Amino acid sequence: MTLDLHQQALATIDAAADELRLDDWMRALLHRPERAIAVQVPYVGDDGEMRVVPGYRIAHSTARGPAKGGTRFHPDVTAEEVAGLATLMSVKTAVVDLPLGGGKGGITVDPKRLSERELESLTRSYTRAIAGSIGPDVDVPAPDVNTDTRHMDWIADEYARVTGAPAPAVVTGKSLAAGGSLGRDTATAAGCRTVVLASAHRLGLPADARVAIQGFGNAGAHLARLLAADGLRVVAVSDSGGAIHDPDGLDVAAVAAAKARSGSVVAHGATEIGPEEVLTVDCDVLVPAALEGAIDARLAERVRARLVAEAANGPCTPEADAVLQERGVTVVPDVLASAGGVTVSCFEWQQNLGGEQWSAAEVARRLDERMSAALDDLWRVSESRRLPLRAAAAVLGVGRIAAALAERAGVVEEALAS
Repeated sequence: MTLDLHQQALATIDAAADELRLDDWMRALLHRPERAIAVQVPYVGDDGEMRVVPGYRIAHSTARGPAKGGTRFHPDVTAEEVAGLATLMSVKTAVVDLPLGGGKGGITVDPKRLSERELESLTRSYTRAIAGSIGPDVDVPAPDVNTDTRHMDWIADEYARVTGAPAPAVVTGKSLAAGGSLGRDTATAAGCRTVVLASAHRLGLPADARVAIQGFGNAGAHLARLLAADGLRVVAVSDSGGAIHDPDGLDVAAVAAAKARSGSVVAHGATEIGPEEVLTVDCDVLVPAALEGAIDARLAERVRARLVAEAANGPCTPEADAVLQERGVTVVPDVLASAGGVTVSCFEWQQNLGGEQWSAAEVARRLDERMSAALDDLWRVSESRRLPLRAAAAVLGVGRIAAALAERAGVVEEALAS
């Protein structure tokens, strides 16, 4: 599976390179990470014994700025997976036109089997191991699977110990007290909201368009609340405990309260439907905000929405994507629809570099502006090249990276000539 992810990332690069008619030397640069390190991470167990696990940090591209990407703790982490994720992050930051490149990191460990003290020991040890390869102007980690503000605060603190000076901009996703940004907790949802509203308007959907959201976690729940406040009708939601439906629109606040009280949206009392039905219910907008590969070709045939916004990473399989395209369903790909998080991460980095703290309103304004501009750019490429939005996103992102690499190569050529 991890190898497939890397191959999928390279296939994305190749398809865009074909469309852009890039030279072989450029393809070679895009195929290979600029820097990849594998480290051994020792940490002290609660029993006093030393344990060692493998870790990785890969910077795919810094042509447009420091590498940017999360750090995941998971027993299935491999170098191939991290390389694929780093490659996709390069494209993602370029699509949103952030002054950043793409990176990723991870440790092959099951964090659920570790105590808080063991997690801190592990995280600080990993930071020491990769300290020479990260930095505010080099590579800026962030949270990912099984990591959060605690881990980022530990990384920032340990990096300061190693380097001898505070450097909050070395990592994003920190707590507010450690230099984190306001608006980070709702960033993915807020960015997706901008994409949904603008795309719905382009497609001529009604102002009270019906929305179904798979996944009522952090992103899905916040998105439901935001879209309901905008006047859209959230008609179906789901979580790991089940799915509910009301064609007239759910009371999102009541659903959230029921989930907080009992652990699942089904406690709300609306009509319960099958877990897959949330993806095929009669609606105008479908937002898969939960699992990778949630929509396969079989389900894609039954999707009734006119617009799909991928708030999760890779919720549509390639086969499903082809079916949706053939059926005329517009899909805003995850590389943009879920980019609110990395965009506000960029804002946190910029605030740290400038010694500033933006208000929540300022963060929201800048996020909406950036996501709107990125969506406009994406539609422009899609229409001018007659490509579906996913292919257009790859062309847009890879084109921007290639332009930066060409500029860098030109500088080298000029230096050699002189």
